[in-house]
Amino acid sequence: MNAGLYTAPDPGSTSGNLPPRAASRPRTLRRELVYRELKQRILAGEFPPRMRLAEERLGALLEVSRTPIREALVRLHADGLLRHDPDGGYHVAAPDLGGLRDLYELRIVLELACLTRAAQEERVIHDPAVLEPLRDEWRAMRSDLPPADPSFVERDESFHVTLSRAAGNLAVSESLQSVNARIRPIRMYDFLTEDRIAETVDQHLEIVETVLTGDIDEAVVLMRRHVGVSLEVVEKRAARAITQMLVYGGSRP
Repeated sequence: MNAGLYTAPDPGSTSGNLPPRAASRPRTLRRELVYRELKQRILAGEFPPRMRLAEERLGALLEVSRTPIREALVRLHADGLLRHDPDGGYHVAAPDLGGLRDLYELRIVLELACLTRAAQEERVIHDPAVLEPLRDEWRAMRSDLPPADPSFVERDESFHVTLSRAAGNLAVSESLQSVNARIRPIRMYDFLTEDRIAETVDQHLEIVETVLTGDIDEAVVLMRRHVGVSLEVVEKRAARAITQMLVYGGSRP
């Protein structure tokens, strides 16, 4: 086994070397493929924590030059999936489950505050000019589901922030954005499979359509269920990734 890199033995893993002839593809496309592949491997727990991710070895693993590897590492650091070493290198940031439930609790408080604002204040309504385009966007997405990709978290966040803005309290929306930014790295674990993408799209549509009908009580029930399912999936998958990291770390020579 290579002392610097580890790959998953699981044949069902979503990761693997880049498609054939990836190195000959246009530079922009090659950069994106490398970034996505490394992200999938990190979220699958294929690199032990505290192991330096060497550009040369990663390039050999994915059969590309060091340049797209270097650019991918910078992006993954910005995503919160990597930590910067004092000597300038990178290592994987192990998922932090410690405060996850507290942050999810704060998230649902903010989400429900926006949903129930119209029921609590007579002059407040959820703006249909905001909600109807949101509904149409996710209807189109259900007809043409995007592939499983951790970056789907950005679309998910956009849905929830837009829904909150429809209630007219921009301060709460900004707070929700702040919470989302804090939990984004670990929430990427939610969108690794197609079934979770499909389930999320369906749940989003059900929520926004219910708000448009004015049934806020039902929308609250749906939102609680939706966020609760996400928390359960994220906890399980992140815990599994931590276990994988420890397994690969323990197998080092």
